[in-house]
Amino acid sequence: MANASLLFAIFFAALLVHGGLSTTFTFQNNCPNTVWPGIQNNPNVPAFPQTGFELGASASNSITAPSNWAGRMWGRTGCSTDASGRFTCQTGDCGTGQVACNGNGGAPPASLLEFTLQGDGGKDFYDVSLVDGFNLPVSIAPQGVSGCTTTSCSANINSQCPAVLQLTVSGAVVGCKSACLAFNQDQYCCTGPYNTSQTCKPTSYSEFFKSECPQAYSYAFDDSSSTFTCTGANYLITFCP
Repeated sequence: MANASLLFAIFFAALLVHGGLSTTFTFQNNCPNTVWPGIQNNPNVPAFPQTGFELGASASNSITAPSNWAGRMWGRTGCSTDASGRFTCQTGDCGTGQVACNGNGGAPPASLLEFTLQGDGGKDFYDVSLVDGFNLPVSIAPQGVSGCTTTSCSANINSQCPAVLQLTVSGAVVGCKSACLAFNQDQYCCTGPYNTSQTCKPTSYSEFFKSECPQAYSYAFDDSSSTFTCTGANYLITFCP
């Protein structure tokens, strides 16, 4: 009986480790150029093991996140280190002067991948968000379980971006700003009198993002078609899917 109890305890512990206490994120770069993923933890959650790293073209990197982690991920582009050793990026820069973001978010415009692991009802909640604009095509694919939805923004929005929203470097469009970033008005930012789902509605600019990437958040209250759930999965994060 003692041996049976010990085996059950080991089996139960293994279930917790593999299904309840951690989630593996695999980052895959299918872009032709290097991408530098950034990660920002939400407040009061266990920290993700890394907050930024380099990911060369065709490279991948798997990192295990702790139970109940929540936060956002994004890809930084056009990054370089100057003569003083300061690291900066054309898009998604987190302002630390280092590859690690150390708690900082990415400067918009940036395509975001947002997660809450083991949230309400033990479910993972995840989405692709263009609320802060777009810089790279991205996707989230649940792995190891069935019945969960892959969500993505696979369009190259930079090539279609309206002129008033373009972020350019040396004449090349490297990002597409949100209308909130471009115009800083309540109706586009869902702030002030527009801070509820009843008052903040889609605009021609958010509808442009939605037409390009129907699964992604296009403005702050775009929940119904953009948030997905899964239980017990690992996740493949792909840049340029």
